[in-house]
Amino acid sequence: QVQLVESGGGLVQPGGSLRLSCAASGSIFSIYAMGWYRQAPGKQRELVALISSGGSTNYRDSVKGRFTISRDNAKNTVYLQMNSLKPEDTAVYYCNADIAPRHNGNSYNYWGQGTQVTVSS
Repeated sequence: QVQLVESGGGLVQPGGSLRLSCAASGSIFSIYAMGWYRQAPGKQRELVALISSGGSTNYRDSVKGRFTISRDNAKNTVYLQMNSLKPEDTAVYYCNADIAPRHNGNSYNYWGQGTQVTVSS
């Protein structure tokens, strides 16, 4: 009964900033990689940023230098700091994580329900 819940989305002007949070809850033994994806209307869902359990990160080219992914393992939370936002960043942002539930022995991939980010003047 693991779940991911995103927060922090909203409306922001071009050049502005937002910080997204995603908290994992439930019967969790361990969390491995965590990431953020986004999906704009009429487009495929795409990877935005990924962070491993060891803290290594990957970003799609269009957000490099503007977005920063981080995690707080004590809080089972991953963040996405978004700076210098552009209208093309407008999308629903989804949290994703590989998680091993307690009393299971396997890891599974989980998705949050998404949070809307709108960049507009």
